[in-house]
Amino acid sequence: MSFPLLTATAALPAVGAVATAAVPAARRTAAKWLALLVSLATLALAITVLVRFDPNGARYQLTESHAWIKDFGVRYELGVDGIAVALIALTAVLIPFIILAGWHDADPLETGSRRWRPTQGFFGLILAVEAMVLISFESTDVFLFYIFFEAMLIPMYFLIGGFGDRAHAQGEEAASTQRSYAAVKFLLYNLVGGLIMLAAVIGLYVVAGNFSLQEIAQARANGSLHMATSTERWLFLGFFFAFAVKAPLWPLHTWLPNAMQESTAPVAVLITAVVDKVGTFAMLRFCLQLFPQASKWATPVILVLALISIVYGALLAVGQRDIKRLVAYASISHFGFIIMGIFAMTSQGQSGATLYMVNHGISTAALMLVAGFLISRRGSRLIADYGGVQKVAPVLAGTFLIGGLATLSLPGLAPFVSEFLVLVGTFTRYPAIGIIATFGIVLAALYTLVLYQRTMTGPVKPEVSAMPDLRVRELVVIAPLIVLLIFLGVYPKPVTDIVNPAVKQTMSDVHKTDPKPSVEAAK
Repeated sequence: MSFPLLTATAALPAVGAVATAAVPAARRTAAKWLALLVSLATLALAITVLVRFDPNGARYQLTESHAWIKDFGVRYELGVDGIAVALIALTAVLIPFIILAGWHDADPLETGSRRWRPTQGFFGLILAVEAMVLISFESTDVFLFYIFFEAMLIPMYFLIGGFGDRAHAQGEEAASTQRSYAAVKFLLYNLVGGLIMLAAVIGLYVVAGNFSLQEIAQARANGSLHMATSTERWLFLGFFFAFAVKAPLWPLHTWLPNAMQESTAPVAVLITAVVDKVGTFAMLRFCLQLFPQASKWATPVILVLALISIVYGALLAVGQRDIKRLVAYASISHFGFIIMGIFAMTSQGQSGATLYMVNHGISTAALMLVAGFLISRRGSRLIADYGGVQKVAPVLAGTFLIGGLATLSLPGLAPFVSEFLVLVGTFTRYPAIGIIATFGIVLAALYTLVLYQRTMTGPVKPEVSAMPDLRVRELVVIAPLIVLLIFLGVYPKPVTDIVNPAVKQTMSDVHKTDPKPSVEAAK
């Protein structure tokens, strides 16, 4: 029996979460180091998965399958394709930086009456989220996926509501109220989506007789499992609704700005760079593979919703006064690009969408974590409270600029390649959608450069005149992310080589081929 590598990759942070939470309250530093070491060990396992995965091999590799609930046809089935491997690597890379960035975020307050939850609980919850996200990427049993798709809401609820941002201008009591509101809103939106998906999961079982993604997809492909058109469409909508809430897609996005605003910067990164990727990943793995005809039927409407997300998110980002809300609305715009690439039904679009998930995770982490360091120094999230920071903290300002330029997809930085592929893939099949979507690029340049200009340039405000530059721990967090942004910006081949074969198989699932160019290349 081979070593269950995928199980170990998800189980290690789960065990680490319990062990970290069990550390005595007086040993806060020990809890931090334990969480960091567990996250690094998980990264080592994720790298092993990456090394052992053969992009040109079987579709699902490193598979595991064991009986779980026999009476209902539920199995413990795991397997990864190239898309899952890329997102597992992204998650495992980001978690150590999230832990390091939040090193002091759950420390007890020296003043004030509010009692913060124990430090070890904060880091234990982060590891718990990592475990659930990883097994969601690995699951090839629909019911197993659903369990962890929903279960990750619980630790996220406590991270948002119990360990919120301390930089709040309205006082401690008002801050606590707004954190609770943001956490409840996050939970309710995602629970509603999950309940609708549960109905669709049950419906799928009634039709197929089991929950195995591979068996159902194979039965559909060889014609032994037939779904009525109306049944397939209803089941697709049940799955897609839950994934669109998680993604988030307009108009189901309104929980995200509140959640990111009230969270600490590392938790905000955990939300948008890690947890939300489960939604877009699941669109590729489950919606397109299980319901190919319904996916094509819904494509025009989904593309319009994605286009609205792109423009709407960018427009609202331009008008924000709060740094975190600006990044949140920018992320809504970026998720619109990802979903547009998925449902453009071209290999360039879906490759670009998968690459966009990876690159967006890195760029958003870089920008938000630097913003968090900035906010912790000044004690304010408001853009108007800053000015002239580059004169007193040039390294902080420089890394903030690189993160911002990556967000606007500057050529030479990682997001440019993925955004270009998405736009090319969309334009070849839906030129009008592709043309309008480019307006989001113009708006991205506007909100990013205006944010930098208002916070980093101009006269030095008295409140920031003594602001320290990035410390060693903060540089350890940011420098590798900047290196990744530059490396993948000039050489994305390592990621595209992994995801492209999986994208071709997904295109085959929906029986789509790339449109032929209108002008043949000269021979």
